[in-house]
Amino acid sequence: MDNKNETLEKKAIITKNNGDISSMFDEFMSAFEEFKHTNDKRLEELESKNSADILLEEKLDRLNDILDEHKSALNRAVIERARPVLDGSDFSKQANNEYKEAFSAYVKRGEEKSLSIGSNPDGGYLVPDETETEIARLLKDISPIRSIAGIRVISSSIYKKPITVSGPSVGWVGETDLRPETASQTLAEITYPTMELYAMPAASANFLDDAAVDVGQWIAEEVNAAFAEQESAAFVNGDGVNKPTGFLAEPIIDENSWSWGNIGYVPTGNSGDFPATDASDVLIDLVYTLKAGYRQNAVWVMNRKTQAKIRKLKDADGNYIWQPSISPNGRATLLGFDLVEAEDMPDISADSTSIAFGDFSRGYLIVDRRGVNILRDPYSAKPYVLFYTTKRVGGGVADFDAIKLLKFAIS
Repeated sequence: MDNKNETLEKKAIITKNNGDISSMFDEFMSAFEEFKHTNDKRLEELESKNSADILLEEKLDRLNDILDEHKSALNRAVIERARPVLDGSDFSKQANNEYKEAFSAYVKRGEEKSLSIGSNPDGGYLVPDETETEIARLLKDISPIRSIAGIRVISSSIYKKPITVSGPSVGWVGETDLRPETASQTLAEITYPTMELYAMPAASANFLDDAAVDVGQWIAEEVNAAFAEQESAAFVNGDGVNKPTGFLAEPIIDENSWSWGNIGYVPTGNSGDFPATDASDVLIDLVYTLKAGYRQNAVWVMNRKTQAKIRKLKDADGNYIWQPSISPNGRATLLGFDLVEAEDMPDISADSTSIAFGDFSRGYLIVDRRGVNILRDPYSAKPYVLFYTTKRVGGGVADFDAIKLLKFAIS
């Protein structure tokens, strides 16, 4: 490794920007330029020698990891920059903050008498609207599928959505021609039950006694990571038993034989890998399995390891098909479409469906029941106070024609 390249790689690893988003983004782009330079060398060696230097392969793997770390750090910084204050001096100046103050007293000291309007017959109390809104916002920021799916908020336990599987028959006729009777449209109904999702953050009495503690913000931050991790896994792979049904849990079928109720897939023609030649072509094929109306809002969904493999691919003109985002809070693109990283997507292996492409805002529906409940428990884990926090969430495929999969299989 020459001195210039060594300096670039160290710069990519060691970040001294004190959280400055612009500097972090510049370092990310520098790391990507070094990644392309290294991969170009690797491809030249593969073309001339049919093999690449193991040191180049190892360096490329390190740079892939560095790109992932930089993007994760950027995402955290952007979320932190956008985070509002939930209670405290700003809210104390607003009208109607009596409930927020009473909720803070309940969380800190267990005082309940002022919380009757928010009592829950199943035990516990509703969090204030601002805290519930912040939980929902944070979930959308860090839950990859929630950030792209359609979302409905309901007040009951079940959401029922009527759909049209096939429309009525229509046709052109002359002014005096007979009008034959048309076939009626076929309707179906998809049901989305909401399931209970819970988290149980703990705090010491000393922490809660601190007058500076923003309890609304603390609750939101403590539960959102746990909520996001569990629901993201369910939206991808959930079996529908006490959890949402994931889109990968639905029946899959070759796109050439697609029918409603199945997710269509395109095979790579190579078990557990991309095609040996023109690897990017199969991704183009997947793009055009979607109808034009869906492609306008389509995104890629895959995990970090799959994305690392795709970063190395070029099109027929020698251009990298993966491109970094053009702004710190943007998404990388693949063939011009946004790429969403979801760690619950499977790694590439034989017969895996490791890449999804589609309009998830129409293809997958998340149903949130209004309200987040919290029950204070100062007894079960002394000297800590537990906060049993629950929300109800459902989810499932809403349009089976809006999501397509790439299957790493011969057929």
